[in-house]
Formats: sequence, structure tokens, C-alpha cells
Amino acid sequence: MPSLGADMEAGTLVEWRVAPGQAVRRGDIVALVDTDKAVIEVEIWEDGIVEELLVPPGRKVPVGTPLARLRGASEAAPAPAAPARATAAVSMAPPEPAPPSAPPLAPARVSPAPAAPPAPPAPLAAEAPAARVRVTPLARRVARALGVDLAALHGTGPGGAIVRADVERAAAPAPAAAARPPAAAAASPVAGPAERAAGLRRATAAAMARSKREIPHYYLGTRIDLSRALAWLAAENAQRPVAERLLPAALLLRAVALAAREVAEMNGFWLEGEFRPATAVHLGVGISLRSGGLVAPALRDADRKPLAVLMRELGDLVRRTRAGVLRSSEFGEATLTVTNLGDQGVETVHGVIQPPQVALVGFGRIAEQPWAEHGLLGVRPLVHASLAADHRASDGHRGGRFLTAVDRLLQEPEKL
Repeated sequence: MPSLGADMEAGTLVEWRVAPGQAVRRGDIVALVDTDKAVIEVEIWEDGIVEELLVPPGRKVPVGTPLARLRGASEAAPAPAAPARATAAVSMAPPEPAPPSAPPLAPARVSPAPAAPPAPPAPLAAEAPAARVRVTPLARRVARALGVDLAALHGTGPGGAIVRADVERAAAPAPAAAARPPAAAAASPVAGPAERAAGLRRATAAAMARSKREIPHYYLGTRIDLSRALAWLAAENAQRPVAERLLPAALLLRAVALAAREVAEMNGFWLEGEFRPATAVHLGVGISLRSGGLVAPALRDADRKPLAVLMRELGDLVRRTRAGVLRSSEFGEATLTVTNLGDQGVETVHGVIQPPQVALVGFGRIAEQPWAEHGLLGVRPLVHASLAADHRASDGHRGGRFLTAVDRLLQEPEKL
């Protein structure tokens, strides 16, 4: 079970996306895990072949619990297991919270099974009617919500089971999903909206309490003139299709990412009594949820991507976050967080650092204000940028250099 945030202690395995014997490559989605904050798509980090699934869907396990066994692509397949072991391996599925007649999901075994004992008891799946459909708990819940007939689907999951992806493909051309029946919440390991909102608030409370208890914050702020940046943005957007136009947020994120590369003390983690700089800039972006609460998934490698790519990925990240579907690489790997409350009319943000990160950048709304330059007074579009930083990892001098770098980069938007 991966750690999908410093405050995560356990997660519920919702669904497997792979079966024993299946080849996987780095970056493939292999499972869905439900946390207090969202349903996370768990990615695999090594190429190989799935040897065995160790945890059944529906089970909540602590962080660090092995979920599956992976064999390297070049490793030889293990010898066939004893009959008792084979029986145990295929009986790993949890009880389906559907009517008693529904058989449990049983992942298929690709290695040939050894000869059966003279008179073993017949497996439960063999006694079930041949027409019985195997469905994961999450797929059953989604099917109820979307009105999809499970009997008409062909499963692509372990052992031919119907998984969520099968249901969503079948429902793609259909009208919007109907409201989920009240009984569906009890039939699924996935938390309902009220339960998730409460869990998110508990997780946020734990993380913020730890932050203020352990991190000696210091705060810096500055006003940044965005005249040049917004003028360049208007000219650039005039040449782009409407769907590809850039928002000021993309400029702010890009400037922060490049400044973090210049001032490394703002980009990393405080772990085991020392600062560990990150090897890449993965910006955590504060996103408010419709049901309440805030999460900050990561825009990976934000310092290496052009503005158009950053804008596209930001829009996709916001949509998926509010739909409750994130990937594990986005959820637990942010190296520096940015929060922007300008759309709420806020002028200044004094943020709380998300441990084990060591800094958080806040932006307020862009507003026209008096501004003097070269002895002349005028009105300019300004934004207030703030920095909350960990005094164990840096000091005000380095924090000041960081904010100065953000300002300088925004005065040369064509270089972003």
C-alpha cells in the first residue's frame, strides 16, 4: 500500500486492474485505492509480470502492506505450487456485498495447476451457474449508478471479471448517470460524499496540526506588477484557439517552478532531521472540492514543460481531482505547494506548509492598484505573492531571493 500523503496511515483496495500472469510496464495503472481524500489510481514503478495478488478488493490495509508480488520480466517463472497453495491463492477475493448467490471474484492463475487430489471439494466458482457474472464491488456500484446491464458485458478483469472500466465503456454513449440508490453506498468499499468529506477534514486537520506543531514557519510577501505578463498573455491568446488559451495561473505556476529550480531550499523535504532537496519540481496545486475541503495533487516536472502543456495538464488535473480520480504519482509527490485564492477575492494568503515539504507559495487576486515607478505614479494590475517557509531548511535571505526570482521571471513572460 503506497503512502499517498504524509498524513495517510491506511487505504482500502477498491479494485485490481491486473491479473496474475499479466505483464506490466512502469507507469501502468494496476489498482484503485480509496483514501480519505480520493480514489487513487495506483501506478506500477517497475516493468515485470504480476506473480500474485496478495490483498483482495474491499480490504483496508496499513501503508507499507504488500499488495502484490511482481516478477522481473527476465526472471524464470516459479515452479507450480502445491494444491493447497493453489486453492488458497484463488480464494483471495473478499465476500461480494451483493446477494448471497453472487460468487466471489477469483483472480485467474496463469501457471498450470498441479493435478488435483483424488477427491477434493469442488471450488465454489465451479458450483455456480455457468451464466453467473463476476463483478468487482466498485463495478457493481458504478453499474447501478449508470444503469448498465452487467449481464450484457464482457469482463476484462482478473478471471474475466467485470471491472469499472468495462462498465464505463459500456455507458459512454448513454445519458448522464442517474443518482445512486441509497443501498449502493453500503454495497461498495468506496466512501460516500458525506463520509469522504468527513475523512478529508480529519486528514487535513491531522496534517495541519502536525505542520504547526513541528514546522517553525516564517512568512514573506511582496507585490508583483503583472502589466507586462498580462499584456504578453493577451497578445499570445489572440493567436490561439479559444480552447487552447492560457490563464494567468499558468504564468504564476511556471514562474514558481523556475524560481524553485534557482533556489533549491524551497523545493524538497525535511526528513529525519535534515533537508533533502528534490531532484525535480513537482508543484502541488491547491484545488478546492465541490463537497468541501482542499487537496493539492502534483503537476509533475512543472519546470520542464512549456506553458501550453502546463495549462492543459492543469485543466485536466482540476477536472479529475473534482471527479475524485487521481493517480498515485500526483497525490504524494509534490515538492512545493502553490495555492491561489484570487478567485475568492482574497488579496493575501498566509499558508500552512504541507509536511514534509518545506515551503508554500500563495497568490491573491489580481487587482488594479496605485504603483510608482521611476518617480511616476500610475495604476497597475498587481498580485500579492507570499511565501511560507520552514526555518529549519532556509532563512529569510533565501526566501527573499526566491520571491525576487518569481517577480523577475514574471517581468519577462516571453521567456516563460
